[in-house]
Amino acid sequence: MFNLKKAMTILAFIFTIGSFPSITSACSCAYLPSVEEEFELSKAIFSGKVVDIKEKQSLKGDTTKSVLFEVTNTWKGVEQSQVIITTGQGGGDCGYNFIKGEEYLVYANESIMYGTKSLISTICNRTYVLSSSQEDLEILGEGQPPIEEVNLIDKHIRNQIYIWATVAVAIGIVVFFILNKRKRMDKSYR
Repeated sequence: MFNLKKAMTILAFIFTIGSFPSITSACSCAYLPSVEEEFELSKAIFSGKVVDIKEKQSLKGDTTKSVLFEVTNTWKGVEQSQVIITTGQGGGDCGYNFIKGEEYLVYANESIMYGTKSLISTICNRTYVLSSSQEDLEILGEGQPPIEEVNLIDKHIRNQIYIWATVAVAIGIVVFFILNKRKRMDKSYR
């Protein structure tokens, strides 16, 4: 037999659950800006070769990529011979899929999108493989070589070490408190 009260309760439950916003990760780029617009919006614009890529995992479990570039030319915001860009893994987090050894024209912004404040580049920027960026290069002009020679490979590697050291210290503190609490509980039962 059909129970109207039970059916209404089930429908109310489904409606209530369905009306809560879900947490999702989706990348949506409204449109690709023109070279001129991107120039105005970007904090840094440079061309360079990917020297190294490191995956970074935040304490929240988010995985990003730290990309070390050897800078060839610069148009804005970069004066050093090497620079580190942060990007996502791709897909829903808007990350750009940089490939080690490839050369790119990179448009970057300063943001906390991937955790700490850093230069980031996403698929919503005009960042692209350098050999396919002729239209941009014609508009941007010649660019300048970097004026300060640096070697950031140690810093790039060290960033990973700091993350793991922080995790190890956090685990050590938790273990210390658990053991300390057990000791106190054992004493209280005696």
